[in-house]
This record gives sequence, structure tokens and C-alpha cells, in this order.
Amino acid sequence: MPDPPAPLYLDEDVSVVVATTLQARGFDVVTTRDLGKLGRTDAEQLATSAMAGRVFLTHNRVDFESLHGEWLQAGRAHAGIIVARRHAPSELASRVGRLLSRLTADDLKNQLLYV
Repeated sequence: MPDPPAPLYLDEDVSVVVATTLQARGFDVVTTRDLGKLGRTDAEQLATSAMAGRVFLTHNRVDFESLHGEWLQAGRAHAGIIVARRHAPSELASRVGRLLSRLTADDLKNQLLYV
């Protein structure tokens, strides 16, 4: 039996429509809004997703590339970071859904991927 797709945590800069679209397709997705984390720092957002074992989805390439490097250098683990170019919510949901369908949570751990 295949592993279920990795759970996802959407940064506040990602449309909530992406979350609802992925949820409708059976993915486990929460947003910063769902968790009451709006306005928190990028470092806090990554820590929240890591503690929850959720892959982090953001449009913020520069800051999360830096955080990813800092975490690896410090020996800290995260569930993965997906940096997405801005697309229509339906297109982004399709891209992320395809990625999550192909890779396991173990494949994504400590990885920085782009869609």
C-alpha cells in the first residue's frame, strides 16, 4: 500500500484557494490562518511546520532558501519546503498535488523544492 501524501502547511502568502482545492482532492492541508499564525516571522512559520511534520509551501524564495541553509547547517530537521512561483490557484494546486503524489514524506524531509 503506498504511503499517504505528506501533510502540507501553507504560508500566508499562498492563496487559501490552493488549500481548499488540495483538501477537496484529499490532501491534508492547513494554513497559517487555520492555526492562528498570521503575521508570525518566517522562522516561526518554519518551526511550526517542522514541529507538526508538515511540508511548508511558500512563494518567499529568498527568505526560505536562507532559512533552509541555516537549518541544515545547525543540524535542525524540517519536513520540507516547497517554493512556488506565482500561478493561478488551480494551477498551483495541480503542480503541488502532482509533487506530493510522487514523493513520500521521507523523500521531502529536509529538501528545498521548486514548483
